[in-house]
Amino acid sequence: MGRYKSPGLQKRGRIWWIDKKIKGYGRLAESCGTNDLEEAERYLAHRLNEVRQAVVYGIRPTRTFEQAVVKYLNDYQHKKSIGRDVCAFKRIMPHIGDLTLDRIHNDTLAQYRHARRADGVTAGTISKELSCIRRILNLAARVWRHDNGMSWLDSPPLIEMEKGPARKPYPLSWEEQDRLFRELPAHLQRMALYKVNTGCRQQEVCQLRWNWEVELPELETSVFVLPSNDQFETKNSQERVVVLNSIARSVIDERRGKHPEFVFTYKGHRLCKMLTTAWKTARERAKLPGFRVHDLRHTFGHRLRAAGVGFEDRQDLLGHKSERITTHYSAPDIARLVEAAEKVCERRPNTVLRVSGHTILTQSGTQKDSGRKSYLQVVDV
Repeated sequence: MGRYKSPGLQKRGRIWWIDKKIKGYGRLAESCGTNDLEEAERYLAHRLNEVRQAVVYGIRPTRTFEQAVVKYLNDYQHKKSIGRDVCAFKRIMPHIGDLTLDRIHNDTLAQYRHARRADGVTAGTISKELSCIRRILNLAARVWRHDNGMSWLDSPPLIEMEKGPARKPYPLSWEEQDRLFRELPAHLQRMALYKVNTGCRQQEVCQLRWNWEVELPELETSVFVLPSNDQFETKNSQERVVVLNSIARSVIDERRGKHPEFVFTYKGHRLCKMLTTAWKTARERAKLPGFRVHDLRHTFGHRLRAAGVGFEDRQDLLGHKSERITTHYSAPDIARLVEAAEKVCERRPNTVLRVSGHTILTQSGTQKDSGRKSYLQVVDV
């Protein structure tokens, strides 16, 4: 004969659920998260005690950081950066996942900080992960409520951000660019060459689609209009016009017909990122171990400034957020931006002086860059 189960428990599929009416409280309906009856009964007893403490004595029920993260991911699953948050929580959970929210503060985060420093990550990365913790604690104190109306947390603690040297931009000299690009495989060469001539962000390159291209017959050229919708969202949530100089256009023209949807692919598939093992190997061989993919964008910006391109045009070419409606361009506006972008094709012999993290460009003379022909081997990918 089977044993009797506690009233209020019922099995749905393989999992036990609570469905019980409690006087003075209402209906308690939630999953026990287990297929073991004894464990489900222990969980039911725990929840009934919590409800009694809250209803009779006004005691705040306890919640762990892991429970708070689950609620956050359910509530904010449509957040643009939710993928980055998930990655951050995966690194955080082994250290504080089982702690109750009222036990999380600077002292209990010391082990997490030490472990991340030992991993060799930068202070900026640690601070971004700490900001996810701070966000959870703020929501628990100010937004989330238990059934008795009490907040999940009495008040959020002050979480200090990690202090350390910020990684400085590293614009490439022409000699360094040649050295790096020669070490890159063909598919990354194309993407890097396009990126250093347009200033696009990594995902703006990886996700570039042919249906974003807009022909401008009066200028005998085309531009890419990056949307901000369900298909793709720019960093500042504004549509962005990407203007092509002659080198960027040669890269685009070479890719025509290779894939029906995406401009840049490898073996028929879109790349999710440029920072791959091949990239890391290439920068080591080129003796540029600290060079980041994003520094190609910094290189484009520095070359625009060195060529005398004005601040507003640099803003538009880099897709920075501004008060101007940057997608409403006339043909003369586009022509002016194309002319400005073309200036980074001119190789200006320069010395890049990096003094205390600041970059100074000293230049003299100009030479038209021959583009990808100097180092890019054309390989069908």
